[in-house]
Order: sequence, then C-alpha cells, then structure tokens
Amino acid sequence: MASEQEDGGDVGPAEAAAPVEADADPPTPAPAPEGEPVKAGNGSAPAAGAESSSHPEGLSLNYEESRALLGRLEFQKGNVEVALRVFDGIDLQAAIQQFQPSLSDKTPSKKGRTKSEIPTSTPQNQNPAFLVLEAIYLKSLSLQKLGKCTEAAQQCKSVLDSVESMFQNGAPDIEQKLQETINKSVELLPEAWKQAGSNQEALASYRRALLSEWNLDDECRTRIQKRYAAFLLHGNIDWSPPSSPQQVEGSFVPKNNVEEAILLLMIAVRNCYQGKAHWDPSAMEHLTYALLLCSEPLVFAKHLEEVLPGLYPRTERWCTLTLCYYAAGQKDTALNFLRKSLNKLENPNDMLALLLAAKICSKECHLASEGVEYARRVVANAGASNAHLRSVGLHFLGSCLGKKSKIVSSDHQRSLLQAETLKSFTEAINLNRYNADLIFDMGVEYAEQRNMHAALRCAKEFIDATGGSVPKGWRLLALLLSAQQRYSEAEVATDAALDETAKWDQGSLLRVKAKLKVAQSSPMEAVEAYRALLALVQAQKNSSGSLKNATEGEDDSVSEFEIWQGLANLYSSLSYWRDAEICLQKARALKSYSASTLHAEGYMLQAREQTKEALAAYVNAFSTELDHVPSKVAIGALLSRQGPKYLPAARSFLSDALRVEPTNRNAWLFLGKVHKSDGRISDAADCFQAAVMLEESDPVESFSSLS
Repeated sequence: MASEQEDGGDVGPAEAAAPVEADADPPTPAPAPEGEPVKAGNGSAPAAGAESSSHPEGLSLNYEESRALLGRLEFQKGNVEVALRVFDGIDLQAAIQQFQPSLSDKTPSKKGRTKSEIPTSTPQNQNPAFLVLEAIYLKSLSLQKLGKCTEAAQQCKSVLDSVESMFQNGAPDIEQKLQETINKSVELLPEAWKQAGSNQEALASYRRALLSEWNLDDECRTRIQKRYAAFLLHGNIDWSPPSSPQQVEGSFVPKNNVEEAILLLMIAVRNCYQGKAHWDPSAMEHLTYALLLCSEPLVFAKHLEEVLPGLYPRTERWCTLTLCYYAAGQKDTALNFLRKSLNKLENPNDMLALLLAAKICSKECHLASEGVEYARRVVANAGASNAHLRSVGLHFLGSCLGKKSKIVSSDHQRSLLQAETLKSFTEAINLNRYNADLIFDMGVEYAEQRNMHAALRCAKEFIDATGGSVPKGWRLLALLLSAQQRYSEAEVATDAALDETAKWDQGSLLRVKAKLKVAQSSPMEAVEAYRALLALVQAQKNSSGSLKNATEGEDDSVSEFEIWQGLANLYSSLSYWRDAEICLQKARALKSYSASTLHAEGYMLQAREQTKEALAAYVNAFSTELDHVPSKVAIGALLSRQGPKYLPAARSFLSDALRVEPTNRNAWLFLGKVHKSDGRISDAADCFQAAVMLEESDPVESFSSLS
C-alpha cells in the first residue's frame, strides 16, 4: 500500500489506527515507518468526511496528509495562526521529495494509455501530491495574512519549483484540483513579493508566471497580465528588459516599463473582446493611462472603438473618443462625435460636450455659427448658480461671435457682431476676473477693432497675470507697439520676451523680431533673425519625437515653410531675385501647392514686368486658397492697370478681399485708385482715408495670427 500511495495510486481500505485529535495545537504523533498510513478514526473522520475535506471516512492517511487536511480545516474556519502551527509540523520539503514520483507519473497525456492504466477507483482530489502542495499554498496564505510576506513568497515559490518539471514537455494530465492549486500559487507569488517590498523578485515572478508553461486558464492569465501591467505603471520599479532565455525569437521586446505594460494590457483587453475572460473596466483605464503617457491618443481611440457594444454607454464612449481625436489634432472627427452625443435623442445638455464643441468651433470661421449655438446652450444651462461655467460659456460665445463677424457680408452685421463679442467678453470677465486667457482674447478683439489703448491695457494685464512666462502676451504687446509705429519699443519688448522664454518657445518671437527689422529698414539684421529662427526650427525637427510633436501642437509654433517663405519675400523686396528663387524652391519642397508661394512667384514676375505670367501665378494662388487676401489684392491691382474695361473685375476682387479682411490697407488703397479711375471721387476719398488710418495702425504681423 505504501508503494501505491507514493505512486499516486488508490488509498487502501480503512485499518485500525490511533485517531488524529483536532485540538488547537495537535500533539505530534510518534513517527511511523516510512510509507505506513495513519488512518482517520473517530476523532477526525467526521471532519475529514465533510465538504471541506477530500477524503471520505475510512480512507487511510499518512502523517503529512492528515496534518494537511487538519490545517486546511483550521484555515477555512479562519484560525490562521492555528493552521500555521499545524502546517509547521509537516516536513514539507521531505514530503515534496517523497511525492515527486507521484507528480512525474502524471505528465503523460491520456493519449496512448491502455485501459488498465486508467485509474478507476481514485477520487479526484485524493492524490497525495495535491494535499501536500495545497498545504504549502495554504501555509503561504497564512503567512501573508499574518504579515510575513517574505516567508509566504518563499513557501509559494517552493510549490512552483516542485512542479515546474511537470510542465517542461507541455501541459500534463493532472487532476483539476491540483491544477487550481498551481494556478493560485502562480498568482500569489508576485503579490507576496510586492507586499514584502521586493520589487525585483516580483518582476521576475510575474515574468515567470506569464512566460513559463503552467497550463493557466484564460481568466487566470488575464488577471496576472492586468496586475503585472498595473505594477509596471505604478510600482516605481527599477525596470530591466526580459532576459535572453525568456525572449522568443522574432517577438517584440519592450524598451521600457510603459511599453511592456501596454503590450500586456492590449493582450488582456483582446482576451475580453474574444470572450476568453470577463470584462474588467480597470484594464481599459490602465491602458488609457499608459497610452497617454506615450502621447498615443489615436491608438487608444482604436482600442476604444473595438470595445463591444453594451460595455460602455454610447455617449460616454463618444465623449472619450472626442478627447482622443482632439488631442491628436483631428478636430473635425472630434466634432462629429460631439454632434452625435449632443443629439436631442442622446444627451443634448451634457456640459462637457457642449463646452468642447464650442471650443472647437471657436477656432474656425466656417464653424462659428454652430459654435454660437453650443455656447449659448452652455450659458443657459449654467444659469446664475454656476458662475465659473457661465463665464467659460460666455468666453467661447465671444470667440465664436468674433470669428463669425469676419465672414458676414454686411458691414452692419459685422459691427453688431463685434459689439456683441465685446459684450460677451466683458460679462465673462466680470464673472471671472483672473482668467488670463479671457483677458488675452479680449485684447486681441480690441486690437482687431483697432482700439489700441484698450488692447494695450489687456496685454499688460495678461503679462502681469502670467508673470511674463507666456510668449503670446509679449507678441501681442510687440504687435500693438508696432501698430503705433513704436518699433524700437516693440523690439525692446521682444528682446525682453526672448530673455524670459524657454528656447524651444522662441520661434514666434524671433519671427516678430525679423519683421520688426524689416519695418525699420534693417534687412541684413532681419536675415540674421530668420537664420536664428531656422536653426531653432531645425533643432526642434531633429529632436526627440515627443518634443517635436509637442512643439508642432503649439499655436505659436513656426514651421520651416514659413521661414523660407519669409526669406523669399524679404529677398524679393530687396530685388535679390536669385536668393529669393532659392528660398522659394526650399518652400516648394516642403509644401508643393501653397497660395503664399504662388503669390511670391507672381510678385517676382510682376517686378520683372512679366505681367501675364504674374497674373497667372496670382490666379493659381487664388484658386489654391479661395480666401487668400494678398492674391485677391494683387489681381485687383494688376487688373486696374490694364484699362477701363478691367475696372469692374478689379473692383470685384478688391471688394471681396475687404469682405474677408476689412483692415487690409492695400485693398483700400487700390480700391480707391479704381474708384478714382472710374470717376467716383467721393468713394475714392473714403477709401484713401481708410487706407491712411489703417496704415497708422498697421502691425508688422496680422493680429489674426494671435487667435
């Protein structure tokens, strides 16, 4: 019988033996000869035959088995310390060695067994190996509950070390209960190391659990993947890549802890999609955090779109997708999701969605009317009780009204919208006096309406509110000073801003400085400013991807194309045609079809008295960008010189340019010349007067570049 037990065979019939007393601290019985069974008698048979025991009454037990069963009973009752004392009475390592053949005999698969080899009378949970391994696992749990996490991890590790050889040749044929104990031990080991503060051992245990063959079910593996990913993201560990033996040839090897966490979470989420594991929202939350750390909102959006219907409310999913696409710069896609969410049949009064929709619309003239409706709904829903939300709504309302005023055809409508814009900004500031962005936007609106004193006041307030740390405040101040022909003061303000601004954020300020040099008739100094700007942009281009993406996402960023275009315009004004042509070639290489590049080509051709070719270049520029004001002005000016029959066409182009940009002084100047040639002296005088007034308040760079 002893040999049968050692081989994992059936337990023999009951024999007379001393009972094992189930007291709090059971006495240690005299050691029995090796392999001699200790039978369950009257003292322990009822408990052993209960649901919590795997041995029916009358089956023989050896010393380790009886203690394992008794320890399990005490643990299930909640007597952790008593259970630990029972488990301590077992020589577990000796028991493991004793039952190693029993474990090894289970490795062959069922395929190829003869009928006589198939066990017929052994109960499922009666394998002695199972009892011993379960005892070690329960001892580990007991130690963990008592705060002895290092000892718990060591005991749990002994379970896995003892059975690891079983899985070297694939999944063995073992009892379900034994496999469950192995699964629980695989899960417990890294958690115990974590609680013990041994992060490196926990890291190694997680990788061992996932990379070794333990025959884990999908639920267990997914749980380990999620816990490991959370540990990588939030554990503050000294990460190192997996060792070479753990790497599979041709597989992806993560470069840091975030990449490894993302890989694990993607696998876990995919298992949930495929129904292999239960859905756990925390996996998506961890994946969201990890992908945003890597600035990959589009990757997260893709995974969110793959989530099965019913797991997330539709409006919640749409709002999250909106934020992802907005962060990636795909604002049209983001707005489409918001339109679906704000439908009257969904959630039309969602304040977050309304605010984000109004913000997106406030950046584009063609969306301004839609943005006005969203902003007004925010103001109406906020009411008088929520001053902050009402202020934000009025802020976006003013921005949308300002954009809308630029595309209306009637001067009367424009003046009404501009007045309403200032009114909205004023109400918003009364509710939130210390909103620096609101002060800045109001200053830009004043500047575009040529109220320079009010705009200067707002610019100074913004600089004071931000401590001079935001470049756009200094830009606004420099442009306002340049509009008052105070170029030297504007240059002083720009230099002060360069001293206060980080190097990566100096692009827009260097561009303003270059244009200030041009306005002061210092072209060579302007060229040097452009060179410094070009060096900065190229350094940003060659820097790390995350820094480059962050720089390109800024509203005040300067592109390499703009620099070459600015240099081409500068050399053209100096009649350095060869240098201008080289700069234009550089600009065309970066952007093949650009209205500003075609306009510069037309200017060069016109300066060389190639009128037809210049007109063709201007028309191409106008066709490329229908609202390109310089091209419309150039076409109107060129046609006005071709004779009386071209005057109506010239007047049409110039009037259309003023519809888009009412403060363009060149358009007013050439329109005055057209009226004068057509005999409309009074209209010509009004146009000339407007041109003179605008020239006195014309900045070196359009105020619209700030908004």
